[in-house]
Amino acid sequence: MFFCYKYISDTLALSLTILPHIPPFSSVNSGDRKIFTMDVRRRTVKPFYPSEHIASGETLKPHNQDSSVKASDALPLPLYLTNGLFFTMFFSVMYFLLHRWREKIRNGIPLHVLNFSELVAMVSLIASVIYLLGFFGIGFVQSFVSKGNNDSWDVEDESPEQFIDRTVTPPPVRPNIPMKSVLVAEKTGQIITPFSSEDDEVVIKSVVEGRIPSYSLESKLGDCKRAAFIRKEALQRSSGKSLEGLPLDGFDYESILGQCCEMPIGYIQIPVGIAGPLLLNGKEFSVPMATTEGCLVASTNRGCKAIYVSGGATSVLFRDAMTRAPVVRFGSAKRAAELKFFVEDPINFETLSVVFNKSSRFARLQNIQCAIAGKNLYMRFSCSTGDAMGMNMVSKGVQNVLDYLQNEYPDMDIIGISGNYCSDKKPAAVNWIEGRGKSVVCEAIIKEEVVKKVLKTEVATLVELNMLKNLTGSAMAGALGGFNAHASNIVSAVYLATGQDPAQNIESSHCITMMEAVNDGKDLHISVTMPSIEVGTVGGGTQLASQSACLNLLGVKGANREAPGSNARLLATIVAGSVLAGELSLMSAISAGQLVKSHMKYNRSCKDVTK
Repeated sequence: MFFCYKYISDTLALSLTILPHIPPFSSVNSGDRKIFTMDVRRRTVKPFYPSEHIASGETLKPHNQDSSVKASDALPLPLYLTNGLFFTMFFSVMYFLLHRWREKIRNGIPLHVLNFSELVAMVSLIASVIYLLGFFGIGFVQSFVSKGNNDSWDVEDESPEQFIDRTVTPPPVRPNIPMKSVLVAEKTGQIITPFSSEDDEVVIKSVVEGRIPSYSLESKLGDCKRAAFIRKEALQRSSGKSLEGLPLDGFDYESILGQCCEMPIGYIQIPVGIAGPLLLNGKEFSVPMATTEGCLVASTNRGCKAIYVSGGATSVLFRDAMTRAPVVRFGSAKRAAELKFFVEDPINFETLSVVFNKSSRFARLQNIQCAIAGKNLYMRFSCSTGDAMGMNMVSKGVQNVLDYLQNEYPDMDIIGISGNYCSDKKPAAVNWIEGRGKSVVCEAIIKEEVVKKVLKTEVATLVELNMLKNLTGSAMAGALGGFNAHASNIVSAVYLATGQDPAQNIESSHCITMMEAVNDGKDLHISVTMPSIEVGTVGGGTQLASQSACLNLLGVKGANREAPGSNARLLATIVAGSVLAGELSLMSAISAGQLVKSHMKYNRSCKDVTK
């Protein structure tokens, strides 16, 4: 008993010293500055000398100076025995106390009346709880605290002076300062960039010589911009080609880490123009378009003007479902057909919906369309995805369903979570017929005088051109969803400006443009039907500053909390309305014979690029 009491007392005393013994911040005097190096996982600051490691090709890491007291030091035993002892003590005393409390309740004895054994049990319980929290709990909480920081430390929320430990004797000054160092001027408290060209030169040489992988620079250095600079310089030296025209400054490289682009060396400049106002469903929108094609924004703007003065356009979203189609294989075609019947049974669909919908708050399974090819079964899952474009969301739901079906059909072999029956980033008849993403139709009636004065053409001429070009000509070419003049031009420009996936321009540009004379042949009715517009207002490139600003201009930035999914649906209708304006203007230019003249004037540069 004395032995247990002694170690329980020691554990209590030791546990109470864990939090105050956070490792202090080491400092290095350098003129009027103090140099600190941070340890991201323990949120401490330590001296760190990279040249000693870079030259040998070792991973950059701080010197280990962590001498703090740990919970595992409570007993002079191996770690597994210490953990086992405290786990056993915790559960034993809990069982003992619960048993005693139950007897007291039955006998009417107050719970706060304790005998010696119960008092020892309470002390043991407290000691074991403190030990377990100190050993497991603190690290668990710190892992969540540092999880979203990507091994970087935001020092803007803290005062630099509070990190200075003036009681610690400073170590000798080292000439090289690492990436995760913070220079703090004692007089002003200003944080200073601590890197020199000598430091960069050492890292660049190591990358060129292959001792430091280029892809690991962000994690080793902790500074995304510096990593991009070093990677760019190393690439220029190893390739012998200049990247002088590729800008590096003026971009937040932290914002793309782990979500948008790997191994960046700069960014591409694409100008953004504004077309509009586009009067759509009674509201005006200024449409941002990122493009390098002359005349495109001007032409779309002319179409917006023609729509505006004619009373505006109307759009309707008639379907909203992102798709993913895995492919599975059985030993026989009969077994594949059995799963098809099982999945398409309405009773079983309800169960599959519950399994699918657990993957997200916004994912809601709508239907499953199956197709058989021999022993192989393709299941096309369609679901709503809120304001996200939804590819990752639907993929998670599909994986849940596949895991469930694997238990029901153990002989099912999952070949791939995507079997191209979706179909993503490629022209496909299934998208043209069944739709994917948002399906939108947009229409407008353009008055006769507007056709003549703004578009410089005639209604009858436009109707004939549309039939022979967009309908007959596309059919002759064997077009798949390409019954339009240039829908992909507008879709690509709006996608780039608003942070959408530009590769999904392929199916998103599926469009059929219709024109006919109305009101006794005086006015023009024009419409575009686009069955697979794939857009989102959260996730991916929509989080970048420039793209987020363009979404904000349209009033669809981020998720709509009141009506989830409404922002993405509105963006899809704006895309369709912009395509309507672009189709109207280009077709008018072709019918009036102005296309070549306009491009010669606005889409040709006299600059000698060879100089």
